[in-house]
Amino acid sequence: MVAQAELIKQIKDLKQKKNAVILAHCYQNVEIDEVADFVGDSLYLSRQAANTNADIIVFAGVYFMAETAKILSPDKKVLLPRKESGCLMANMINLKQIREFKSQNPDIPVVCYVNSTAEVKSECDICCTSANAVDIVRSLNSKKVLFVPDMHLGEYVGSKLPDIEVITYPGYCPTHVRILPEDVLKQKELYPEAKILCHPECSKEVVELADVVGSTTAIMKYAKESKDTDFIIVTELGVVDRLKRDYPDKNFIHVSFKAVCPNMKWNHLEDIYNVLLNENNEIDVNPEYAQKSLAMIERMLTVKV
Repeated sequence: MVAQAELIKQIKDLKQKKNAVILAHCYQNVEIDEVADFVGDSLYLSRQAANTNADIIVFAGVYFMAETAKILSPDKKVLLPRKESGCLMANMINLKQIREFKSQNPDIPVVCYVNSTAEVKSECDICCTSANAVDIVRSLNSKKVLFVPDMHLGEYVGSKLPDIEVITYPGYCPTHVRILPEDVLKQKELYPEAKILCHPECSKEVVELADVVGSTTAIMKYAKESKDTDFIIVTELGVVDRLKRDYPDKNFIHVSFKAVCPNMKWNHLEDIYNVLLNENNEIDVNPEYAQKSLAMIERMLTVKV
C-alpha cells in the first residue's frame, strides 16, 4: 500500500501532467483537501472549475454535483471517482415524478434545489441553493411556489416568507433528518454557552432550536468570524472536521454520530488517483437536459441576493 504522502505526490504529479483540477465538497473525507484545488459547496465548485483552463475536472462528491460541473463546463472531461456515489435525496425524484407533481399543481412556478439531477432540473423554472433559496422564491413574485426535492428546505423557506404558499415535494436528506431535537438538546446541556449552527435540510423541530440557520458555507463563515468560541454544528461531519482543522483555538461539537453521509465518504485518495490515472467514470449529460438545466442555473445567478 502506497504511503499517503507518496500518494498525494503522485496525484499532484498526474494533475499537472493532465492539466486537471480537483474539486472536493466539504462533506468529503478531509484528507482529500490535500490534493484539491477548490473545497466548498457544490455550485461554488462547479463555477470555479468552469473558470479554469483545465482539460479535466475530477469531482470528489456525488453524481448530481459532477453533472452540474459538466453542465457548466461542457467542453471539459468531468470524472467522478466513484460513479455509484449518488445523492439519496436527489434519487427520491425522477422525471416521471416531477411531471406528476407539476400536473397535480398546474400553473405554479417550480423552484429546484441544486441537489437534484439534470433531468429534474430541466423540468423546473429556476434553480436555488440552500444559501439563496429564500431570495429565489421571493423573486418569483408568485403567491404559490412548488419546491423540489427537499421538503425541509422548502418548509424553512415558507417560514421566512409567510405570504407565499410553498408546496413541497416529499423528498429529504437522510443524513440531516437523522438529527433529532434531543440530539441538539443533549449537546446544548453539555455545552450551554455554545451557539447552535444548523443546516436548513434538518427538520423544522431541529431548525427551531438553532441560533443560526444557513448553508454549509454560511455555517463555516459564521464560525470563522464569530467572537464566540463554542459551536454545536448541526450538519454533516465533514464540516466539523474542516472547522476543527482550520480554527484549532475554537471548540466545535458535532451534533450526532448519526450525521454522516455514507455516500460522501466513499471517496478516498486512492479513488482520486485511479480515476485521474485511467480517466474512467466520465460524466455525460443528455444535451436537452443540460441546455435546460443551464438556463435554470443562469436564471438563478441573475437574482440579486
